[in-house]
Amino acid sequence: MTAIRIQEAASHRLDDIYRYTRNRWGTDQAERYITGLFEAFGQIETRGIPSKPIPADFSVEGYFFRYEKHFVYWCWLSNGDIGIVTILHERMHQIDRFRNDYGSV
Repeated sequence: MTAIRIQEAASHRLDDIYRYTRNRWGTDQAERYITGLFEAFGQIETRGIPSKPIPADFSVEGYFFRYEKHFVYWCWLSNGDIGIVTILHERMHQIDRFRNDYGSV
């Protein structure tokens, strides 16, 4: 079975998302949102959640999908596992943020 590997940048983003959501809407909502993200990660391999190739402007190979207000960027790792590279809010400048986070893969 393919494992899901949360890369460093994505881990930091998950922490930020949790804290922001908890502070704004409460612990229950924060836990539901993070749980939903992890459920979406688990559907990548089976194509239960449709992903698109990362645009050529990003100059990397990988995929992304939208989960509510966030874009999840992921790639196949050399060992066949799935690497969650980063998770960016829809309001973030995607290319600049992605390039900053992708360097930590």
